[in-house]
Amino acid sequence: MRRTRLTHACVAALLLLGSWTAAGTLPASAQDAADSPTSSPVASAGLVEAMQRDLGLTRTEAEERLADERRATELAPKARRTAGSAYGGDWFDARTGRLTVAVTEDAGEATVRRLRSSGVTVRTVEHSARTLDATRARIDRLDAPAGVSSWSVDPAANAVVVNVVKNKRSDNDVRRFLAAAREAGPVTVRTVPAAARTLAAGTVGGDPYYTGNVRCSIGFSVHGGFVTAGHCGGAGAAVRGWDGSYIGDFQGSSFPDNDYAWVNVGSGWWTVPVVLGWGTVPDQLVRGSAEAPVGASICRSGSTTHWHCGTVLAKNETVNYAQGAVHQMTKTSVCAEPGDSGGSFISGDQAQGVTSGGWGNCSGGGETWFQPVNEILGRYGLTLHTA
Repeated sequence: MRRTRLTHACVAALLLLGSWTAAGTLPASAQDAADSPTSSPVASAGLVEAMQRDLGLTRTEAEERLADERRATELAPKARRTAGSAYGGDWFDARTGRLTVAVTEDAGEATVRRLRSSGVTVRTVEHSARTLDATRARIDRLDAPAGVSSWSVDPAANAVVVNVVKNKRSDNDVRRFLAAAREAGPVTVRTVPAAARTLAAGTVGGDPYYTGNVRCSIGFSVHGGFVTAGHCGGAGAAVRGWDGSYIGDFQGSSFPDNDYAWVNVGSGWWTVPVVLGWGTVPDQLVRGSAEAPVGASICRSGSTTHWHCGTVLAKNETVNYAQGAVHQMTKTSVCAEPGDSGGSFISGDQAQGVTSGGWGNCSGGGETWFQPVNEILGRYGLTLHTA
């Protein structure tokens, strides 16, 4: 690649062309990153600014929230092990700045004391996480009509939440689906304004990558390439960069059922551990992939709408796209638009996942789902490129 100037038109190439960050970096496996969040600064100034804009926080509040979320992220897997079979789920409470851990009534007093002494808030619930996960799995086997948008375990509600498109609630197929879902276990029904859709777009100039006539966004650099959304291209499809030059090919791709893929990088392109700021905020270094809890803040970078932030709303959600259901997705309150597919979701400096789809837009608001990055790394045996 001969052009290396970082103008607004070509800033999308930073994930591949930033040799200034390539030196001195160390690889990190998904497991290492998930178990050991770094003690480095939790975010760039630009990410804090984006949180201020999208979450209505002051700078101090944003910085304090990031610090609280990092502590919650570190506590979550330990709390899950401590609760054992009584574990009912966990989530970050932004009001208190603490992790809440749900346990069933059969949790012993010693277990509850250990949890509280670790710094978490304990809530007693009726159903265990194992029961709720089994309910979701049974619903996954049902044939969902188009009026059903998605479903997932909500630990705070202690139920599986089924999201139905508002004007389809009385549809006969939807009513039959809900009746079968309720037979599967504890279920709560909520309405959403619109159905989920993927976020690929037709070809336009000056964006991160193209495959065929589709434009999508780069997710995260891995050693040897980058990860992105599976609906952006099938295995073997050629990928072109922002300038039209050949980058590589889809080495693996899955959609529906999953929505992830990875692309190898060559022909003068290379990878760096960066999430783009698009000139709106400074670029964000990636230092690991520790999974943020429900309730934590999260930001997204994409080629259409650039930087936007929100919170994690649900995990392991099944999303019912027109092309078929996709499982184990994470739902967020971050907006997105066509062309953002495949782009980066990041919490602090920890990679979270690649953008899949959503409803709404960045003018009126909406919700967006991502496929968790650690699942993608594990599926293809990839190593995240970290700073």
